[in-house]
Amino acid sequence: MSFDPNGVGVANGNIFGFPCTEEEADLIIIPIPWDATASYGKGTSNGPQAILDASTQLDFFHPKLKDAFETKVFLTPISEEWKAINDSLNDRASEYFIDLEQLGEDSAKEKHREIISEINEAHTALTANLKSRVEALIQSGKICAVLGGEHSTPLGLIQALNDHYGSFSILQIDAHADLRKAYEGFEQSHASIMYNVVESCDNLNQLVQVGIRDLSSDEYERSLKHPKITTYFDWNLKEESFHGKTWSTQCDEIIDSLSNEVYISFDIDGLIPNLCPNTGTPAAGGFTLEQLSFLIFKVVDSGRTIIGFDLAGIPGAIVALLGMILPSTLAILLLFNVFLEYKDTAFVKGMSVAAKPVVVVLIGGVAYSMARSSVFKSMDFGSTVVSFII
Repeated sequence: MSFDPNGVGVANGNIFGFPCTEEEADLIIIPIPWDATASYGKGTSNGPQAILDASTQLDFFHPKLKDAFETKVFLTPISEEWKAINDSLNDRASEYFIDLEQLGEDSAKEKHREIISEINEAHTALTANLKSRVEALIQSGKICAVLGGEHSTPLGLIQALNDHYGSFSILQIDAHADLRKAYEGFEQSHASIMYNVVESCDNLNQLVQVGIRDLSSDEYERSLKHPKITTYFDWNLKEESFHGKTWSTQCDEIIDSLSNEVYISFDIDGLIPNLCPNTGTPAAGGFTLEQLSFLIFKVVDSGRTIIGFDLAGIPGAIVALLGMILPSTLAILLLFNVFLEYKDTAFVKGMSVAAKPVVVVLIGGVAYSMARSSVFKSMDFGSTVVSFII
């Protein structure tokens, strides 16, 4: 089946309506409908389906990669099993999240020990399942990406990349540091993803955080003292800009902190709040889409290789066609969650508009990276244009 870049995408089950199978694809996007640890705004578990539904209406074009539609991308089927497990846990944990504020953390944890334990066990199994799933794909030369779901979801992918690469770095675009050892009793919380990455990935060269502006005092101290963490706080970036430093210069400094192989973790709340007003934990400040597009393409132009990515969002992001948009963490790529009952409202439709461009930037960046390397390696353009997502 051919793909018409000037027409409406065909709803064939694959993202953007691309006519590509998993075997043919160079970039495999794995959707994870999970938001069990999101305590403020639920809905990101509906993000993958919402993004898939909206993707056929997207013009897949970027001036730096005019034939981007030739990218061989495949979105694996959304797991009904994990979605059912997630929804069941959310239903049973709803009282716990209420009691956290009404009874206090210690009393609530004691009262709800069973459901906390079940969520921790389920999340451990989810991470192990993802890691096992992507290991064979990575070995076969495919680039893998995770589409959340909350920001805790990509841990298994990052651990698999850690085992495959001798050294790699992570570019984290986020409003939050996500460096808590645990949060609300959850060991693999959306607020703990980068803590778990740093602790479990021996081959991680550097975690480079960009745009951080909402964090605890413990996270702040950890970001300053840990030898593998470099943080570009939003307030520092903005103050430097007020004194005349350009975003291009700041991007060069950020990129200098990265090693050659780079994984991108994109939480939609890294954007300015008016682009994702319904994310679970919005924070004043942040970036425009144009700024982050500039940064990602600059990473590629530096000669570095994007080895994978995730797009997530603590309650909220691209669209939660089901109820309540938002969540913890390609980030925007990724954060799409809204209650199904509101899917036809202008409010929810506006969320989709903000999220779709981010997906294009992420995939476009990977495709551009592969295209450049193919030029130097004299490889077939089509086979190298496939890369990764958010």
